[in-house]
Amino acid sequence: MKNVNSESKLKIIPLGGLEQIGMNMTAFEYEDSIVVVDCGLSFPDDEMLGIDLVIPDVTYLKDNIDKVKGFAITHGHEDHIGAIPYVLKDLNVPIYATKLTMGIIDFKLKEAEMEKKVKRKVVKYGQSINLGCFRIEFIRTNHSIAGAAALAIYSPAGIVVHTGDFKVDYTPVYGAPIDLQRLAEIGKKGVLALMSDSTNALKPGFTMSESSVGKTFDTLFNDNRGSRIIIATFASNVDRVQQIINSAVKYGRKVVIEGRSMVNIIGVAKELEYINYPDGTVIDVEEMKNYTDEQIVLITTGSQGESMAALSRMAASLHRKVTIHPGDTVIFSSTPIPGNEKSVAKVINELSMKGAKVIFQDTHVSGHACEEELKLIYSLVKPKYAIPVHGEYRHLAANAEIAEHMGIPKENIFVMFKGDVLELNDESAQITGTVQTGAILVDGLGVGDVGNIVLRDRQNLAENGIIVVVMTLDKYSSQLLAGPDIVSRGFVYVRESENLIENARMVVEEAVENCLYRNVTDWGKLKNVVKDTLSDYMWKNLKRTPMILPIIMEV
Repeated sequence: MKNVNSESKLKIIPLGGLEQIGMNMTAFEYEDSIVVVDCGLSFPDDEMLGIDLVIPDVTYLKDNIDKVKGFAITHGHEDHIGAIPYVLKDLNVPIYATKLTMGIIDFKLKEAEMEKKVKRKVVKYGQSINLGCFRIEFIRTNHSIAGAAALAIYSPAGIVVHTGDFKVDYTPVYGAPIDLQRLAEIGKKGVLALMSDSTNALKPGFTMSESSVGKTFDTLFNDNRGSRIIIATFASNVDRVQQIINSAVKYGRKVVIEGRSMVNIIGVAKELEYINYPDGTVIDVEEMKNYTDEQIVLITTGSQGESMAALSRMAASLHRKVTIHPGDTVIFSSTPIPGNEKSVAKVINELSMKGAKVIFQDTHVSGHACEEELKLIYSLVKPKYAIPVHGEYRHLAANAEIAEHMGIPKENIFVMFKGDVLELNDESAQITGTVQTGAILVDGLGVGDVGNIVLRDRQNLAENGIIVVVMTLDKYSSQLLAGPDIVSRGFVYVRESENLIENARMVVEEAVENCLYRNVTDWGKLKNVVKDTLSDYMWKNLKRTPMILPIIMEV
């Protein structure tokens, strides 16, 4: 592979997944071939009022559609596959993934009525696929969902190893441990760059094995024999659900799975035999009434305090089929994702008020590698360049520091921002430019039709309310026939502020009459006068700036 055309370099272009947790997506480009790793979404932050999901801007891929050969997916979490139904409407190229990952993708495409349109191929560990001038090998890793893979991306410029989300688990619940031997073999061949998961780079030591949680569940089931047990965890954590079911079987309880996303994923996992339990163990939520509380364990979504998830609805007494009883034991088998602490605390408070006992310690282990595991991967893969991925800036910076400790020169470590274009080969690597990236907001069925201006208006409406001014003009004489009438929402309680509204009406009427007297009949100018006059009046009297919407009708 050494006879490289010295002109050509490999380009690595992150389109998401840097400076944030979620929305992972990276393009690898060499001459006329592009392969894309992952296609994830992220969830909206507090400022994104009314937004459901956020997906990456793939303008660069659309502009180079002829070069795009396919998507290689590392694992089946939303932040790595969630944008597939949106992105593949515009970029219909094949998808490659392991069995469980593909099972979950199939389900998504079926929901979007796209399963006939999109080509898909299931790849086994150790297998390679050829896409343009790239060859991509799938390597077994461990994560909080089975079927996770690292990718060795062979290009004419050299080998790049992309870890995906991973941890080193020597005793996984399902399947075999991470294939460290294969990573070491590739390391011996000479690796151009390593792109590794940075989520837990700030945490020293090793991540505990997923199977250690099983012992904790056994203890909790033993300690709470007399009460109904409700456990909230991530919908996609199939191994966690397996361990809860194991404990339930051991203690003679029936299992109810609640929450749409969890029912879907566990259904796919059962079908593909990634989860196993005796027949009759899992019952429908309707059948719960046939059993006493101490015979039931409920596994549910909502461990992050999401307002629409099953647990939050139970806590707020909004769930149609499950009511929290005093004496229930509720276990949070997760840690709050940064930013979700408030919502989680709210749900815990609501549950406690209903008399439930809430447990949230020691029932979760992370799916991401801590500092020592990252060091292990660096020492096996021995990359020339290090490119930390998957995390906020502080996580990437911590991963960069680990790489430096492992002997990689500082100038060979690249903490990138999304949209940066890193060009590299054996002789050199540098960031040579940027491409268009960003966040496309999904609101209901609208994709990308809500932008910064709409969000700014929503923010303004939420903070200050709205005043609508309605008036009717005569078409020929431009006389004011009716109005101006003032209607407000979210501004002041009208019944208690009749004087304020009446005075505001008089001020606006005077301003409009004044304009008409001076023959100013241009609607645009009239509307501006109404806005300015009313805005000044409200600021002087209330120190508030509501959104003002003048409406003029002509008869």
